[in-house]
Amino acid sequence: MKTLVIISHPEIDDSGSQQYLLSSVPQTEDVTIHHLEGTYSASQPIDVEKEQQLLAAHDRILFQFPFYWYSSPPMLKRWQDEVLLEGFAYGKRTHRLSGKEFGLILVVGVPEKEYQAGGREGFAISALTTPFQAIARKTGMEYLKPLVIFQFPYMKEHEKMALLIRYQQMLTGDKSDSLKAREEWIVEQLEQTDRNLLGATGDLVLEEVLSTIEDNRLTLDELEMLLDNM
Repeated sequence: MKTLVIISHPEIDDSGSQQYLLSSVPQTEDVTIHHLEGTYSASQPIDVEKEQQLLAAHDRILFQFPFYWYSSPPMLKRWQDEVLLEGFAYGKRTHRLSGKEFGLILVVGVPEKEYQAGGREGFAISALTTPFQAIARKTGMEYLKPLVIFQFPYMKEHEKMALLIRYQQMLTGDKSDSLKAREEWIVEQLEQTDRNLLGATGDLVLEEVLSTIEDNRLTLDELEMLLDNM
């Protein structure tokens, strides 16, 4: 699977959250990072053909941006208007994006508790991102569960580390958000670790972690079978 991450952020170099995420992007040909403001200026025309070729060459399309007034920064909105054209993204003749996966990676400055009925914002993120869900529906793409990052500057270190795992799973993992799918992804990443870099102690710790994950999975599978038979 090849993933295209389309980032829209006018001041990405000064963004702690964006730099933190970018520092964890897997070094693989299967992940392409495409920063719109780093490619085009406000007065520069968008190379529509090049952008459409990028979309066609990838299986998962992710929009990554700070949540500005319940929507995206202006460059991403302009990109949508100029690139997702009839005859390419939708229409009677062709649906070049049909069957691909589409998701959002949102950075939000307000606490999560405010995005609900009765909260300061009054609406849930799922409601406010309806236009993007409609894009997926119109183009025939499968809409993924979004990765929403609330108040990054206030996150504790262990929360940031957990975020990196979720982010990398969004880029390279199975579309399923089940516990089993996430476990399988973590095991795959651990098994690819260069053990020569760990040393004897690190290698033992890695084996212990893999063994614990396997034991936990066996226990959960047994419980699931028990519940199915009840």
